[in-house]
Amino acid sequence: MSAARLLSLLPPEAAHRAAVRLLPWLPDRPAPDLPRLRVRLAGLDLPHPLGLAAGFDKNGEAFRALLGQGFAFVEIGTVTPRPQSGNPRPRLFRLAADRAIINRMGFNNDGARAMADRLAGRDRRRGVVGVNIGMNKDAVDPAADYARGMAAFRELADYVTINVSSPNTPGLRALQKRDALTRLLAAVGGQRGALPLFLKIAPDLAPEDEADVAALCLEHGIDALIVGNTTVARPSTLRAPEAREVGGLSGRPLFPRSTRLLARMAVRLDGRLPLVGVGGIATGADAYAKIRAGATAVQLYTALVYDGPALVGRILRELDGCLARDGFESLTDAVGRDAPNLGARAR
Repeated sequence: MSAARLLSLLPPEAAHRAAVRLLPWLPDRPAPDLPRLRVRLAGLDLPHPLGLAAGFDKNGEAFRALLGQGFAFVEIGTVTPRPQSGNPRPRLFRLAADRAIINRMGFNNDGARAMADRLAGRDRRRGVVGVNIGMNKDAVDPAADYARGMAAFRELADYVTINVSSPNTPGLRALQKRDALTRLLAAVGGQRGALPLFLKIAPDLAPEDEADVAALCLEHGIDALIVGNTTVARPSTLRAPEAREVGGLSGRPLFPRSTRLLARMAVRLDGRLPLVGVGGIATGADAYAKIRAGATAVQLYTALVYDGPALVGRILRELDGCLARDGFESLTDAVGRDAPNLGARAR
């Protein structure tokens, strides 16, 4: 029986904790060397475009092992300036029939100081590590919390992601509005130095906010836009009884919604900054669809829960096959090919 299958017999949060502890004991599984997949993201040279999204390694305990499993980059967090316990349990739910997860974790983490200690002295040659930062639930000044997070990791991370898109911290998604986001980006920008800065948005972003987000990314020098986080929507196709739980939905059902938004943002930004596609990726064809919709790189999380780390090599070989089939000599040549049509059909 596979490790992923064994972990599925545990309650979801216990399985997640066990997976984080187990990973460092697994033998390394290097990604296949596929030159067609090499890509440059916001000044970072990657051997391929597949990374791990934030949420799995919340406290920076397993990033070395995850890089050893073949991911080109690993995003740890979300981390807040001060430790916090998150929302009451149960707060993590498998929707196995839908290959999905619902979570309402609430930024449970050990805090910035503990994560900074774990990052100190890491071997940067092992791979790219980004830190996803958020605000404490009781923050009086959200922009100040994000600025503190940026200051904590600007010398330790390869990039930092501003998370204003989790549905599980009250008021967080309101920070995607123009005035609030302007204040936040100005505060963080004052602490960043030369570190690449990413912004992660919600797949439920209101249509009227899309243009504002794109404009502010360019105005404040954001280096990449991650599209997107979990959704509060519940597609009618969901079959699992856990679909009634409150929280953010990730996994296969998120794919259409997140990919449409990705294409719309690609059209709005018109190549002026790279996008990272997230939401429902489980195969090379999924990753290829995100790339054709406008993504320079992609991230996954939920598929790792169901398929285990062996999926990294499988996805990359399938993606390389998709590119070869369509006559692309490099991944970069395929970026955004479907964005105009997909973006126009998305409304």
